[in-house]
Amino acid sequence: MIIAIDGPAAAGKGTLTRKLAKYYNLALLDTGLIYRAVGLKAVLNGDPSDSEIAIQAAKSLDLADLKIHGIRGELAAKSASLVAAIPAVRDVLLEFQREFAHNPPDGKLGSILDGRDIGTVVCPDAKIKLFITASLEVRTDRRYKELQERGEEAIRSAVLDDIKTRDERDIARALSPLKPAGDAKIIDSSDFNASEVFSLAQEFISSQMK
Repeated sequence: MIIAIDGPAAAGKGTLTRKLAKYYNLALLDTGLIYRAVGLKAVLNGDPSDSEIAIQAAKSLDLADLKIHGIRGELAAKSASLVAAIPAVRDVLLEFQREFAHNPPDGKLGSILDGRDIGTVVCPDAKIKLFITASLEVRTDRRYKELQERGEEAIRSAVLDDIKTRDERDIARALSPLKPAGDAKIIDSSDFNASEVFSLAQEFISSQMK
């Protein structure tokens, strides 16, 4: 089983992915973390915008790198944007993601990947594709609350601007833009809590497995 989950920032796909991975005993890959990990590895060796440095960092990526200190910090986010803009890095990481999807580690029954282009580029052959979205206001509120709960200082207007910028960048980029696959189940989570989104996803998965 391969489940592909895509969607914009703070739509709830991360929470859903973790719930589905546990329920179906699937290996989970948060593909956003792989770019952060490569960015941090590149920083250790110099300039993450340097193609050669970034490519070598991508080629040396290991699953253990996804747990390194600071991977969810600001430096990781900024360096991830730099390495992600290098086509050769994306090519290397595309193979990394596909290898994970088709050969899940730890004896898992399948894999579940979440990101921006899983159903359209990484795993277009996945039988189960979900696109999780929500209104800009709802996503801003969720991310603002998440930052507060982590003890980080946050200004709601700044969070809103950051999400809008990420949306525009993800949707407009020429390489692997954010969009639902033609055969993806689109779930707008604006008016649903995490449990309700899980139930909707589960219903769709069951229908596809018959």
